[in-house]
Amino acid sequence: MVFTPVIIIGAPRSGTNMLRDVLTSLPGVATWPCDEINYIWRHGNVRYSSDEFIPDMARSEVGRYIRRQFDWVEGKYKAHTVVEKTCANSLRVGFVDRVVPEAKYIFIRRDGLDAVGSALKRWKAELDIPYLARKARFVPTSDLPYYASRFLWNRSYRMFSRDERLAFWGPKLDGMEELLHKYSLEEVCALQWKRCVDKAAADLAEMPADRWTEVGYEDFVKAPETGLRELREFLGINVGEELIAKAVEGVSPRSIGKGREQLGKEAVGRLGQLMEQTLARYGYA
Repeated sequence: MVFTPVIIIGAPRSGTNMLRDVLTSLPGVATWPCDEINYIWRHGNVRYSSDEFIPDMARSEVGRYIRRQFDWVEGKYKAHTVVEKTCANSLRVGFVDRVVPEAKYIFIRRDGLDAVGSALKRWKAELDIPYLARKARFVPTSDLPYYASRFLWNRSYRMFSRDERLAFWGPKLDGMEELLHKYSLEEVCALQWKRCVDKAAADLAEMPADRWTEVGYEDFVKAPETGLRELREFLGINVGEELIAKAVEGVSPRSIGKGREQLGKEAVGRLGQLMEQTLARYGYA
């Protein structure tokens, strides 16, 4: 590749969108004109039951297809750096790295209880047609019938669900159906966050240290210019202070603590027990 692929790894509602938008506001840094490209990452394995792919699933034809999509972004936007952010990739870093071994990785993590409080809203979200249309452009043609049927099932489920929730949302864990039957939606969100963070951290730890870096969401939003300067050095992007200041002018710490507040004290205590080990590892417990 004549450009640098940069993969943002993070659990849902952990600041991955914010970080992608900051980076892609810099000259020569581009991404897809939609939120996530899980459709592209799953092509060739579309009927696999979860997003927890193993590296051997990155067969040659799968890798070629995905790499062509990176080439498309580079060509369309004349980019020297192509940033990709799909939360489900936190469950399959080894698979992703088999496809784009040239990539650099940014692992962003956030207080899991704030992330859970935010994720709950997405499980119950109304249909957003413009958002869906932007993503649908990147569904591989041969996979369209599968995703159309999944979409109809998901929206129908929400219509008749006692909890007014979708049948599925976010990274799909191994055994997700069983988890949804066994646990409350809040608890499933907690387990989703924990598995994404634990799996990503373990897989990234196997990589050379110069290929990945870790960003604390709370640290970044409190001092975004400092955080972006550090990423500038890690990625080798040559931009000045004026562009850095402009890139982060919309970043704010106002969402820190919001998820915990929305959950309430009882839920924070209960969910914290499910997530305790991972929360403590990053100083959130």
